[in-house]
Formats: sequence, structure tokens, C-alpha cells
Amino acid sequence: MSTPAPSTTTTTTPTMSIPTTITQILKAGPIHFGPFTVTTQVFHLTPYSYALVNLKPILPGHVLISPRRVVPRVTDLTPTETSDLFLTVRRVARMIERVYGASSLNIAIQDGADAGQSVPHVHAHVIPRKRGDLDSKGGMDAVYEMLDGEEGDLRDVFHRDGEKGGKGGRTRFPRVDNEER
Repeated sequence: MSTPAPSTTTTTTPTMSIPTTITQILKAGPIHFGPFTVTTQVFHLTPYSYALVNLKPILPGHVLISPRRVVPRVTDLTPTETSDLFLTVRRVARMIERVYGASSLNIAIQDGADAGQSVPHVHAHVIPRKRGDLDSKGGMDAVYEMLDGEEGDLRDVFHRDGEKGGKGGRTRFPRVDNEER
């Protein structure tokens, strides 16, 4: 009995074929991030999650990981979606560290409008970090203010590009002094 040759373009799971090239991702149909179509920004796709290029990165290499099903809150995810989302975060984080030579990462989820979520679709920010990368902007904790401010507000980017979406709230988190941790 012979073993079939491994496929170089498609990985198969018991339930579906997973696109592994950009062409296959584009052919898989539209991918949505909240009310926005983001198919052309997607660079990694699993049966339940995808990774996309951030149109408004805080630092070079800042990407987003989101479930394929549009849900606003982490608690709305199924156990399978939750597992796949965080496995995808881990997989993409390793790649981002390698590609951008990062020594650390910020991985953040703003879960709901009152937590600063600007697009009503669960998404994890993966931000590669290096020593001193935000010294000129207030130090390593500046990333949280940037996520909560205009630098991290993806809704504005999509609206500027002609997309329509719902309102989202922005909040200001208090800065935590390192000595108080």
C-alpha cells in the first residue's frame, strides 16, 4: 500500500481544506473584520481564525489575529474558536518575533467598547518589541496608550477608506507606574 504524496498547497483537516497561499485565501471568499471586508490583508488562515496586516500599526510588525466568525466579545467564542484563536496567536507571534528580530511581544485584547475595542469583532494585537523601541514616546508602557488612542483606532482607518461601520467607544486607562507593580 503506497502513501499519498503530501500536498504542497493545501492542508486537509477532517472537516475542511485550509487555504495556504494568498491566491487560495482570496478564492476562499470574503473575510470580514466586523463590518469590513479584509480579505486582501489576510496573510494566515485556519479553519476558525485568521491573521491580518494592521493598517495602523503601532510598531512595525503589529498584526491582528481574529476569529473568522464575527463576534464582539471573547465570551461569545466557542471552545474550538477560543483554542484555535490562541494557537494562531502563538504561531503568528513566533513568526513575528523571527521576522522582526523582536526580543519580546505585547499581546493584547480589548474586549468590548468600554475596554477600547474600536471594531466590534474579537481580535488580538500582536506587537513585536525591542529594548528601547518606545523610549521616545514615553517608555515601554506607552504601547497601551497608543492602543487606546488614535494610533490603535482601526475604525478610523476603515472609514477613511470608504468602509462603513458602527460606533465604538474609546477609553483611557490609568498609567501604572512600574514601581507600583
